[in-house]
Amino acid sequence: MKLNPKDIETAQLHGIMLGAVQPRPIAFASTIDANGKVNLSPYSFFNVFSANPPVMIFSPARRVRDNSVKHTLLNAKATGEVVINIVNYDIVQQMSLSSTEYGEGVNEFEKAGLTEVKSDIVAPPRVAESPVQFECKVKEIIELGQEGGAGNLIICEVVMVHVNDNVLDEHNKIDPFKIDTVARMGGDWYCRSKDAMFEVAKPLSKLGVGVDALPEHARKSDILTGNDLGKLGNVERVPEQEEVVAFAKAEQLTNLSTTDKHNRAKELIAKGELLAAWNYLLL
Repeated sequence: MKLNPKDIETAQLHGIMLGAVQPRPIAFASTIDANGKVNLSPYSFFNVFSANPPVMIFSPARRVRDNSVKHTLLNAKATGEVVINIVNYDIVQQMSLSSTEYGEGVNEFEKAGLTEVKSDIVAPPRVAESPVQFECKVKEIIELGQEGGAGNLIICEVVMVHVNDNVLDEHNKIDPFKIDTVARMGGDWYCRSKDAMFEVAKPLSKLGVGVDALPEHARKSDILTGNDLGKLGNVERVPEQEEVVAFAKAEQLTNLSTTDKHNRAKELIAKGELLAAWNYLLL
């Protein structure tokens, strides 16, 4: 399927973009209006963009159906302050409830049964139940358009961070299992991070040999996946021919078919024994 954004309805394009760009972290944004009334609302157009200075950006988009804007955007413009609260599994239902389009002046903290906590620097309150809260000053707001579906980038500089000690490990780093965050998918779907996590070793600080160092039969294998090849390409060196010969003798390997080599290499890759897998592929 090919789609030109200019040829389809905004609602359809919106659904495809959100269904493809996932999972998305959630900015649970608390703000106040010019009269001090509190608002709380979640946004999944959100991420961290800088550590020095510490900057986060989230985007309350104009509503597609009637081109109206969110209270969060109006409040951010009026006061220049926001708290970005991180959403974990314990509060995901309350977070969802807070996204209900209540009228102006309605306090979503109360509607969602969440607890306001006074911030140290900014005026909007924090969500006590949130595992990490970022007090922010609004640096800039960039309006991306004036039609329904247009985003408004709220660029926020973090001025204070609050981390619940219960989500820290022994090194005072955030434990991804303890924080138990959730992320937005398409439609009504979310994902729970700790149920979906897996590790991928970072590329070596020294150069990995790359997939192109593998023999052609391995690169074109129907058994080895792209992920398998990526792991093999992340080793720092290819075994020398003498090592391969010694390995074959030690393992008493003779007359293996290409399929046998690939199957055995795949088993070793799954165990993290990458050099042994290389030996099989170089036999």
